[in-house]
Amino acid sequence: MYNRKLLFFSACIGMLLFGIVFITLGSIAPDLKEKLMLSEIESGTLFSILPFGVLIGSLIFGPVVDKFGYKILLALSCVFMFAGFEGIAFASSKELIKIWILFISLGGGAINGATNALISDISDTNKGANLSLLGVFYGIGALGTPLILGMLMARFTYENIFVVVGALTVLVALLFILLKYPSPKSKEGFPLKHSMTLMKDSILWLIAFFLFFQSGFEGLVNNWTTLFLTDHLAVEKSNALYGLTLFVAGMMVMRLLLGSVFRSASVEKIMTASFALMITGVIILRLSTSFYPATAGLVVLGAGLGGGFPLMLGLVGERFSNLSGTAFSFTLVIALIGNTLINYCMGLVGQYFGIRHLTSVAMAETGIMIILFLLIIIKIRKNSKQIKTD
Repeated sequence: MYNRKLLFFSACIGMLLFGIVFITLGSIAPDLKEKLMLSEIESGTLFSILPFGVLIGSLIFGPVVDKFGYKILLALSCVFMFAGFEGIAFASSKELIKIWILFISLGGGAINGATNALISDISDTNKGANLSLLGVFYGIGALGTPLILGMLMARFTYENIFVVVGALTVLVALLFILLKYPSPKSKEGFPLKHSMTLMKDSILWLIAFFLFFQSGFEGLVNNWTTLFLTDHLAVEKSNALYGLTLFVAGMMVMRLLLGSVFRSASVEKIMTASFALMITGVIILRLSTSFYPATAGLVVLGAGLGGGFPLMLGLVGERFSNLSGTAFSFTLVIALIGNTLINYCMGLVGQYFGIRHLTSVAMAETGIMIILFLLIIIKIRKNSKQIKTD
C-alpha cells in the first residue's frame, strides 16, 4: 500500500525542482559567460544542451517506470541534478560545463515526466485536475527562482547558491527513496508487443500532436514575447519581462482553478473556455499599441493555455493506464519536438516577415489545436460507443 497524499506531495516537490532547473541556467547565463569567457556562439551552444537533455530524459523515463517502478527513476533523477548543480558550481572548463548541464537537464526531463505519470497513476478520478495542481508547482519554481536568485546574488555568488540547491536535491532523493509507490506495470519484462500496439493508437497520436502545438505555443510566448514587445511596441525591456511573468502567472492561476473550483468540469467545457480565452488573448495582443493592453492580452492568453497539458495528459492516463509511463514518454517527446520546430519556424517568420506576425502564428496555432481537439473528442466518443456495443 502507498500513501496518496505523501506521493502527491513528493511529486509536487519534484515538479518544483524541474521549474527551478528550467529557469536557473538562463538566470546565471551572464555569470557563466564571464567566468568561462564564452563567446556568443559558445553561449548559444551551451544552453542548447538544456532542451536536448530534457528531451532525452522524457524519452527514457516511461519505459523505466513501467519496468522498474518510480522509486529508482525519481531518486536517480535527483542524483543527476545534484551532480549537475555541484559540477556547475565548481567547473572551470567549457567542456565540463556541458556535461553538467546535460546531467541537470536529463534529471529534470525524467522527473518532469515521471511526476506527471505518477499523479495520473494514483488518481482514480479527476486526473486532469490533479495534474493541473502539479503544474502549479512548476510555475512556482519558474517564477520564484529569478526573484530569489536576484535577492541572494547580492550577497552570495551563484556557485554558493548552486551548492545549496544541489544539497536540496539530495534531500528530495531521500524522500523519494523512503516512499512506497504503485507496482511496476511490467514485472515480467518490458512488453514490446503492447508498446507497439500503443503506438498504433490514433487517439494517442492526436493527443501527442495537440501537445506538439501546445508546447510550441507556450514556447512562442516564452521565447518571443519580449522581442515582440520591445521591437514592435517599443516597450522597455524590464517591462517586457514583467509582461512575460504575468503570462506565466495567468497560466498558474488557471491551473490552480482547474485543480480546485473547476475540478469536476468536463474536458470539453474547459477546453471550449480555454480556446475562447486563447483567441481573445491573441486578438488583444494583436490590437495593442502599448504595454498595458498587451500585458492584459498575455494574462488572458496564459489562462487559456493553462489547461492544455494537464487535461491532455489526464486523457492519456485514463486511456493507457496499463502503460502510462511509456504513453506519457511518447506524448512529451512529441511535445518537446513541437516546441523546437515551431520556435525555429517563428525565427524564419520573424526574419523574413517581421516579429509583428507573432500573433498571426499564434492564431494559426489556435486554429490547428481546435481542429485536433475536435478530432480527439470524436474519436473518444466513437470508441466509447463501440465498447458499449461490444
